[in-house]
Amino acid sequence: MSVVLDMAPQPSTSGSSPFAAASAGAGAGVGGHKYSVILPTYNERKNLPIITWLLARTFTENGLDYEIIIVDDASPDGTQEVARQLQRVYGEDRVLLKPRAGKLGLGTAYVHGLSFCSGDFVIIMDADFSHHPKFIPDFIRLQQTYNLDIVTGTRYRSGPTPAAPGMPAGGVYGWDLKRKLVSRGANFLADVVLQPGVSDLTGSFRLYRRHVLTQIIALTQSKGYVFQMEMMVRARALGYTVGEVPITFVDRIFGESKLGADEIVGYAKGVWNLFTSI
Repeated sequence: MSVVLDMAPQPSTSGSSPFAAASAGAGAGVGGHKYSVILPTYNERKNLPIITWLLARTFTENGLDYEIIIVDDASPDGTQEVARQLQRVYGEDRVLLKPRAGKLGLGTAYVHGLSFCSGDFVIIMDADFSHHPKFIPDFIRLQQTYNLDIVTGTRYRSGPTPAAPGMPAGGVYGWDLKRKLVSRGANFLADVVLQPGVSDLTGSFRLYRRHVLTQIIALTQSKGYVFQMEMMVRARALGYTVGEVPITFVDRIFGESKLGADEIVGYAKGVWNLFTSI
């Protein structure tokens, strides 16, 4: 039984998009920009059709050119077959499936996906609804307003930095107290030790200029969840401009979280390694 419905979104005719005027006459989206989304997946068969539909709708309604690169680590649940069905719905120019031979880690998934990106901006995010595509227009608006190199989502600010109107406060939903304390503690530790200048180092919902991400990712040595933290620390060390947009983080709907004790220990070691090396 097919799990993919024909839900390809149609261009919005409401004229309500904040990018509508800019996209008129811009063949490759707003200002000629194209946005490549890298989606690392492992056992995301149930989540993938919906997150793809939400992404396609968000970009289409805002007049933005886009592509979605699915990097699947040999999921045994049929994720790749679902991705192929999505290619038939949206087109292989919009949905690109770039699988790998096994479960090789989050950081290397971004490296792999980046090699297939054709956009001049790259968005990295989770495929499990922890990151809602509705925040992407805010990322783009902040980036364009201040000509930023990176925009990162934050769960821990009440407003964007630099300042921009109309963006609600961030937050976390669906976590128990223990997980909230672990996340807050991890960010506090990194902030005190590394002083990165951002409020949410452990987040993984970000917009990069592609050439900026290419340089940072080539220098980054960490693996797993520490990868995200090191990229932000290195971005600051290299002098790149970074903005933050408040996001609402919701725990995954289908499947299990991949964060475990090993990742927590690895994070603490990663903070120390970065402190001594950067």
